[in-house]
Amino acid sequence: MTQNNDGRRTTAGSVLVAATVAMGLIAGTFYIFACAVMPALARSDDRVYVEVMQNIDDVIQNPVFFLSFIGALILAGISAWQLRSFERLRGWVWAALVAYALAFLFTVMVNIPLNTDLVDAGDPARIADPAAVREEFEDPWVAWNIVRAVLSTIALGCLARALVLYGRTARRTRDHLPSAVVSA
Repeated sequence: MTQNNDGRRTTAGSVLVAATVAMGLIAGTFYIFACAVMPALARSDDRVYVEVMQNIDDVIQNPVFFLSFIGALILAGISAWQLRSFERLRGWVWAALVAYALAFLFTVMVNIPLNTDLVDAGDPARIADPAAVREEFEDPWVAWNIVRAVLSTIALGCLARALVLYGRTARRTRDHLPSAVVSA
């Protein structure tokens, strides 16, 4: 909890920290897919590629992932609202929110439908032409994942900058409040 200018307790700092952590987890997820998972899978044969991506799609749909995937958006939105009157911070938080909202939108509009199409292709052992299935999926999914990785990393950087500025603002505010208010 932090103190605002009136000495009232507020959760703005905690929400900003939580948004930054959630965003870091998501940016890291997209990043590791871009620089390790997909390049490694690119070395696989078509059936293995399809099977592994179907398995990833299955296991990533879990509460822990959704907590950070959706939480990053919700927490960034709450933080943007809470910090709307902090002139030095609001631009950074709003920029983060917009960048991640775009990444979220691309995920919902592009990557998830591609995942669904891949799963709908059926059992990789029974797919007549796994190369065609892979060809429809791989290039667009990889390209849009890179876009998500860049946007979520930008969002993380913006939230980190807001966090630094928030810390400086909180320190300055604390230094100017009567000691009885700070220790309350």
